[in-house]
Amino acid sequence: MDRIGFIGLGIMGRPMCLNLLKAGFAVTAWNRTAAKIAEVTAAGADAASSPEQVASRSDVIIIMVSDSPDVQEVILGERGVIRGAQSGSVVIDMSTISPAVTRDIALALAENGVDMLDAPVSGGDTGAINATLAIMVGGDNTVFERCLPILQAMGKAITHVGTNGMGQTVKLCNQILVSVTNMAVCEAVTFARASGVNPRIMIEATKDGAAGSWQLANLGAKMVNRDFAPGFMIDLQQKDLKLALEAARDLLVATPALSLVHQLFVSNQAHGEGKEGTQALLKSIERLAGKQSQRW
Repeated sequence: MDRIGFIGLGIMGRPMCLNLLKAGFAVTAWNRTAAKIAEVTAAGADAASSPEQVASRSDVIIIMVSDSPDVQEVILGERGVIRGAQSGSVVIDMSTISPAVTRDIALALAENGVDMLDAPVSGGDTGAINATLAIMVGGDNTVFERCLPILQAMGKAITHVGTNGMGQTVKLCNQILVSVTNMAVCEAVTFARASGVNPRIMIEATKDGAAGSWQLANLGAKMVNRDFAPGFMIDLQQKDLKLALEAARDLLVATPALSLVHQLFVSNQAHGEGKEGTQALLKSIERLAGKQSQRW
C-alpha cells in the first residue's frame, strides 16, 4: 500500500486526511499552521517539518491548499515537495488552481521523474467529512488507475477527465454551475418571501422537480435558517470565480451570468461577509431588493 503524504489541513483537508487514515493508509502530514495538525496526529498520522520532508517519506503526496501561489510554494519552493520527492512518486493536487499553473507544475515535476494528477473536488465540508466528494482528475490514465484506491477513500464520484490541467478546467465548469445556481436559489427565496410565500414551503415544493439542485436543497435550507456559517467561504469562491473569468477571457468565451454572480459576491465582501458561507449571497440579493432579512 502506498505511503501517503498530506499537505494542507484546513476545512476540507483535515477530514480528507482523516478518511485516508480510516481507510488504513499510513499518512505523513504537514500544515503551515502547526496547531491544525493535532487532530490528524491523534488519529495516527506522523507529523513532518516541511513539504520536502513529507515527500521524502511518501509515495503519493496530496496537496489541499488555497490558491495557485500556495501550491507553487509547497511543491516548487525552497523546502517544497520537489526537493524530497523520489522518482516514481506521484503528486496529487486537490486544490482548485489555474489550469495553466497546473500544467507548468506538472512539467517541472516530470523533469524530476515525478508524476502529477490535478484532482480538485466538489462537495464542500460535508462531502469531505463523509468521503462523498466528487473528484475531477486530470493526468495520465495509468497514474490515475494507480491512485484510484486513494481517491476512493475520500470521494464517491471520481472521473478521469483528460490530461494535466483538465481536472482544474472541469472544476471551474463546476464552479460556474454552482455559483450561478446559488444565485438563482437566492433570487427564488427572496421572491417567495416578498410574495408572502414561506420559503421553506417553496423549497419543499420545488426541490424534487425540474428545478431541484444540491444548492436548493442544502444552501436554500441554510438561507431560510439565516445560517451563514461557512461550508465553503465566499472569499474562496471568489478565488475560483476569478480563475474561471480569467480563463474565459483568454478563450474569448462570454460568461455574463458568471460575471454577475462574481460582482454580487464583491458586494458581500464589501460588507465584510467574505468569511461567511456562499449561501450569504442571499444578503446581496436582499439588499438589492430592499427586503429586510428575517428567519422563517
